[in-house]
Amino acid sequence: MSDVGHAHGEVRRARYAVAAVFAVHGAVTGSFATRVPWIQEHTSLGAGQLGFALAFTAFGASCAMPLAGRISHRFGSRTALRGLIALWTLSLVLPSLAPNLYTLCLAMFSYGAAAGMADVAMNALGVEVERLLGKSIMSGLHGMWSAGALTGSAAGTLAAHLGADARAHFLLASAVLTVLGLVACTWVLDVQPAEDEEPPPRFALPPRSALLIGTVGFCAVFAEGASLDWSAVFLRDRLDSSAAVAAACTTGFMLTMAVARIAGDAVVNRFGAVRTVRAGGVLAVLGGLLIVLAGQQALAMAGFGLMGLGIAVVVPLCFAAAGHAGPNPSQAIAGVATITYTSGLIAPSLIGGVAQATSLVVSFCVVMVLACGLAVFAGVLRSAERGGRTDTRAQTAAVPDPRP
Repeated sequence: MSDVGHAHGEVRRARYAVAAVFAVHGAVTGSFATRVPWIQEHTSLGAGQLGFALAFTAFGASCAMPLAGRISHRFGSRTALRGLIALWTLSLVLPSLAPNLYTLCLAMFSYGAAAGMADVAMNALGVEVERLLGKSIMSGLHGMWSAGALTGSAAGTLAAHLGADARAHFLLASAVLTVLGLVACTWVLDVQPAEDEEPPPRFALPPRSALLIGTVGFCAVFAEGASLDWSAVFLRDRLDSSAAVAAACTTGFMLTMAVARIAGDAVVNRFGAVRTVRAGGVLAVLGGLLIVLAGQQALAMAGFGLMGLGIAVVVPLCFAAAGHAGPNPSQAIAGVATITYTSGLIAPSLIGGVAQATSLVVSFCVVMVLACGLAVFAGVLRSAERGGRTDTRAQTAAVPDPRP
């Protein structure tokens, strides 16, 4: 991409604009998640059939994410993001229109493809803004995604409580979020390719650096998926908690992650990506120990809170490291995103399989072992720190000093 100068005010506006795009992206996910029971009832699917259909989300994302870089190269980052975020918000309607398993699989594939392409485009722009600012902002951007997901989930919960048809709910949510997303895209950076820059391939294997960085992301997303889907079950089945307390544990885990991500940039800027992830891995392991040894509800809930605190900033830092690691940020980010999507897909089912064969305690021992990987492999994120130090110097030339 061409490296043209950007005014300080333009970069600051771009930061807030891309944060708003992250929130819109998260709100779509939160809205959908609350109405899965309605979709299951509407399509008359069993649990196994529904799980099969939902797997097409990750399949669609993995197939389409490599295309995001080529789209950004062809149209420029702002136009590409505008089109992809609109495609994502509009795709929310598709699952509610599916009458059976086959059409739902097709809808979820399209929904996942739109999600993945928008995800890569907005993360690539986030990395570019971070490069120009010369400091970490990716954790805060992903915190905005979490905040958007919580907002969409709250609205979806209200719609479900009122007995609203998901088709009407998704149509309204899609319209509102499309407008918000398009407005936000007005102020994102418009990065254009250099005249002699070759377009990225339509499909390509992730670079080796992305595979190494993706290993760290895999560990974090596995712990996240396991905690989100199984924390309430763990409290209910292992500690005989009420449904309200079990649900509160899951909500608390999500809130912990959102708050930690929003506050995480200050920690990363102070201590660096590697030390932050290593410390996070230690916290996640301690959380895992509390979970597997807990004999009381409060200890288990504290364990899930520590788990969320420990893994919260890992995925944002993985995307940042991928963006700084090589000459093609979109391709590297797509590679890391594919690995993390895969981890999120297999984690809930693998935890369930281990629990079926042994117990949920053993399942979370597996999570704890993977959390150790955060501390062990954190060094592969050093590229993000090198990129940040280099870009601080680049910022001096690219962003004029705003002081008189």
